[in-house]
Amino acid sequence: MIFRTVQNISIPAIGLGTFALRGKECTRIVTTALQGNYRHIDTATFYENETEVGEGIRNSGVSREEIFLTTKVWWNQLSANGVKTSIASSLSKLKTDYADLLLVHWPNPDIPLAETIGALLDVKGQGLARAIGVSNFPSELLHKAQALAGGEIAVNQIEYHPFLNQDTLLNTCAELGVVVTAYCPIAKGCVNDNQVIRQIARHHGKTPVQVTLRWFMQKDQMIAIPKSRVAERLLSNIEIFDFALSRAEMNSINSLGRNGGRMIDPDWAPKWDAPHSESFPLDEKPFSTGTI
Repeated sequence: MIFRTVQNISIPAIGLGTFALRGKECTRIVTTALQGNYRHIDTATFYENETEVGEGIRNSGVSREEIFLTTKVWWNQLSANGVKTSIASSLSKLKTDYADLLLVHWPNPDIPLAETIGALLDVKGQGLARAIGVSNFPSELLHKAQALAGGEIAVNQIEYHPFLNQDTLLNTCAELGVVVTAYCPIAKGCVNDNQVIRQIARHHGKTPVQVTLRWFMQKDQMIAIPKSRVAERLLSNIEIFDFALSRAEMNSINSLGRNGGRMIDPDWAPKWDAPHSESFPLDEKPFSTGTI
């Protein structure tokens, strides 16, 4: 396993995303992941599955101290009282005393950012979260958040995959000492249809998904949280530490971002760092917008 270290906390570089996993399926997948050597689980208030995630953790037999657990505060709960209520509810549902990482899920311009960051710092100071961060924050907002936090923003969780160029924001995160967690890292399976990635996969005897996740592992301070409902694919996603991509292969995948676009772009999204293209190579599927 590869770890990313920020503010003296080690975060497993590959984790399990749980968006849209519900009920017994969610519990089963979390248990399967942890028993298959995953040690990073990502959930959120908005996902409405924290109870099932917590049950999956307990069923796994893996001690809580070995697991890096992330949850998030929804964008309409970012007042001081809202953050306090949200983390209390999350911990109660997860049946744990603390989150390893608490994130602002989406920025909300109607609630002062200083109030939100102050509340996150209070949560951390009380030991309810070991680290704090944000999600879906473009460069300008990230600069403001980090300044307000006195440098304590550890993570920015963003949409990132081979078809979305995020160079501007990645550079900002590096400048501010912020680790990047990529959601939708395999572009909802679209990497399976890309000829560049398929060719690299054939060369290594791996799947396009494995090649894509290896691409993330070879990037600095990058975390990926793929999701799968199928146990075999879930376990396959973590079998990426027995090969390496060449510099040329890394560059070939990097270049795909010129032709991609966002999959997640709700009405309340902030102004992104750069506009995305709506044109796609013929061997790729058009993306649909949504929420995560």
